[in-house]
Amino acid sequence: MNKGQLYLIPNTLGENNPFDVLPAQVKTIIDSLDTFIVENSKAARKFIKSISPEKSQPSLTLFELNKHTQPEDLPNFIKPCLEGKTIGLLSDAGCPGIADPGADIVKLAHQNNIKVVPLVGPSSILLAMMASGMNGQSFAFNGYLPIDKNERKSEIKRLERISKDYNQSQSFIETPYRNNKMLEDLCNTLSNDCLICVACDITLDTEFIKTQTTNQWKKNSADLHKRPTLFIIHKE
Repeated sequence: MNKGQLYLIPNTLGENNPFDVLPAQVKTIIDSLDTFIVENSKAARKFIKSISPEKSQPSLTLFELNKHTQPEDLPNFIKPCLEGKTIGLLSDAGCPGIADPGADIVKLAHQNNIKVVPLVGPSSILLAMMASGMNGQSFAFNGYLPIDKNERKSEIKRLERISKDYNQSQSFIETPYRNNKMLEDLCNTLSNDCLICVACDITLDTEFIKTQTTNQWKKNSADLHKRPTLFIIHKE
């Protein structure tokens, strides 16, 4: 029996028209599938309906992959592929497998010789780097920084040192309601001439992307409260 494939299906980065940021191929693939691995069933059904309104919702089979999922459940998620059925891995936002629990499923697919097919879509990490003016030849994504004040300060200084020593831009995110505090911490910790890029609400109507020095941010800040934001620093 031939195995099914695993399509990695991108999602929008916010509440906007999906066809403004997703290629036609995404609709073609979603139209053809009825089994998906998703982070949240309710959100996934809403997205699928926006892409393929004619698709029968009761006919969908959804497996939830999130922080509550047990590792021993994962083999069941790819079992349809082993039985010849092609399925889709759908992220809540952006691209599956990038800062996303879907990476565990992709790893398992490779271990079982299941063909993995990534589809084109928006990645906040890449879009922010593209627009930052920083080093697109060498950069790192660091996820979330420590919450503890002293640990966070140490980590910010460590990333600044790495950036300077290796000419490598360093990116990271924060829980949206703590974004303003993050920018404040960056301004209070980094060298005055260190570059900071703030990329907020990427692809949305309220998109804001700006790169300036720490000293300039101190004089000209921005309100990032509860807005999805990616931060990038670079020390020359």
